Amino acid sequence: MLRLSIKGGCFPSLALLTLLPLTLLPLPKLVAQTSPSIPAGSSSVSLPGSQSPFTGSEPEGKATSEVLQLGFQEAIERGLRTNLGLLISGDQTLTARGERWKELSNLLPNLGARVQEDVQTESLTALGFKSSLFPFPLPRVIGPFNYFDARASLTQSLFNFRDYEQERSATERLKSAQYSYKDARELVVLAVGNAYLQAIANASRIETSEAQVASAQALFDKATDQQKAGLTPSIDTLRSQVELQTRQQQLIAARNDFAKQKLSLARIIGLPSGQEFTLTEKAPYQALVPLPIEIYLQRAYLARSDYMAAQAQVRAAELARRGAAAGRYPTADLSANFGDIGITPGESNGTWQVNGGIDIPIFAGGRVHSDILEADAQLKQARSQLGNLRGQIDYEVRSALLDLNSAADQVNVARSSVDLAEQALAQSRDRFSAGVTDNLEVVQAQEAVASAHESYIESLYAHNLAKVELARAIGDAEQGVKRYLKGEK
Repeated sequence: MLRLSIKGGCFPSLALLTLLPLTLLPLPKLVAQTSPSIPAGSSSVSLPGSQSPFTGSEPEGKATSEVLQLGFQEAIERGLRTNLGLLISGDQTLTARGERWKELSNLLPNLGARVQEDVQTESLTALGFKSSLFPFPLPRVIGPFNYFDARASLTQSLFNFRDYEQERSATERLKSAQYSYKDARELVVLAVGNAYLQAIANASRIETSEAQVASAQALFDKATDQQKAGLTPSIDTLRSQVELQTRQQQLIAARNDFAKQKLSLARIIGLPSGQEFTLTEKAPYQALVPLPIEIYLQRAYLARSDYMAAQAQVRAAELARRGAAAGRYPTADLSANFGDIGITPGESNGTWQVNGGIDIPIFAGGRVHSDILEADAQLKQARSQLGNLRGQIDYEVRSALLDLNSAADQVNVARSSVDLAEQALAQSRDRFSAGVTDNLEVVQAQEAVASAHESYIESLYAHNLAKVELARAIGDAEQGVKRYLKGEK
């Protein structure tokens, strides 16, 4: 190591490095995205630690006796304020900002001050002084004596390419964290949109179940009256009673599923525990004619925050690799101090010192080579993840478009099936009332109507969810979901 020392009566001008934009460690990917297309009413088991943070929230405010009127857009806005996944992402962004400042501190000057007053005694015997060696007697202890020093010190790195590249890498990691936060907002919109659409679908199931119970009740009453009049056998009454109880069970299950789905929605958007609310929107249906897939893919690669976060991670890994290689380069630093020293503050005088040095690494025991190998591995991993994400975006866009087109066709078929099934039910009732057939035909027609309504509800849910997923796939969920549900491109 070669070191140059300079001493003189003034400070040399300090060549401070240009400050770079703030940045920090890259955020880990928030949470694995859970598939939103869970069939309504399906049972599941929740295990500790298996839930995504995007299904939870930090409740906002306190429950009131007033019934909250909750619209789709208001639910999304609440989710963007209180969802746990988004809050965690925001905290990780702050962590990344702090890590960036830590790297930047290696490039900034460090200035400190110290005031010291020392009063002490000293044992000459302990230091090895003996009276026999001197022509005069020596005291065993001397003092007390005073020592005063007030001093300001400064250190500054003049050239350290490794620290410079590490700070730039931290800047890119902070950008990645900020993009990840934006992507977390998109995931919140997807989670809230899915939960709200599921709740709407469950509400529709309650309405159809109530209508089917009323229809089954009417059939049971008709069969009972005809049995009492001796016009039909008791088997018709029993058959209609079984149908009625089956529909009542389905209504009970539908109401329970709806209540649980409302609880799930309330958890996602941070409603206070026990807050009553009603959904103000019904299942919307607006046909959406999609644009060419190339346009959607182009939008996705330009707008997806997770893709931009992955790109920033690659840039951060490249800079970190350059910083690791810079461990072989010389570094230059400067240190200086100025103060007042003496026996007492009134009997002191000023002193100062300036030191400049150059450190030249010759052999560091393979540490630099180790750093480079680690940086190479991280860079390769970041590039692989970026390539995988690009393929995943292509898959998600194409998959969303396929689901959208398929669901639109299903809605049209299901709507026609409902009309046909209701016509068949009406004709079966007329035939039963006229005594042309027994009520088995009516029961079967009621089953067909229930199945047609369920298919229609599921197709509506799938169609609207496909719009939400398409908006997420192209990175436009926060702004585009409401527009897409209205059928706008």
